[in-house]
Amino acid sequence: MQQANTNIVIRNPFGTMDVPEPDDSEVMDYAASARLAGDAADANAAHWATILASSDPLEGIWASRWNGGADPTIAGDTPDKWKQGRAEVRIVGERIYLRFDWDDGRRHGLIDAAREGTDRLVGKYINLTNPVITRPWIGVVIDAARIDGCFPNGRLDFRR
Repeated sequence: MQQANTNIVIRNPFGTMDVPEPDDSEVMDYAASARLAGDAADANAAHWATILASSDPLEGIWASRWNGGADPTIAGDTPDKWKQGRAEVRIVGERIYLRFDWDDGRRHGLIDAAREGTDRLVGKYINLTNPVITRPWIGVVIDAARIDGCFPNGRLDFRR
């Protein structure tokens, strides 16, 4: 009888399923062409969430929202409709992890990203509720209250 491997190592600080290959060629190809202006005209520039910032510029509680895909579990959902939820950001070494939810906390996702320079984040997200869904993601840290983000189908932003 073969014994199961119980020496599973989880990279992310949330103890959930890890994002598979967060630095693969799909992520790098997307990061090479995707751009976020990070200016006042950006869709994430308007203040849509009010969460008190912690003493750390990134780690802590955030609000999240995404669009660019219809969630089949939400009645009447459309790709252009924003799905809002909560998020938490944690930093482990050189990696930044953003765990977020939507649909009143019934659905969850995780981003595993590396910092490029001082403000750009490059990585991938996994839909923890339906793990076959993974997408490259890039973000721009505007300040301690705003992270603009996008993936090939739409936006995935964070605010305080």
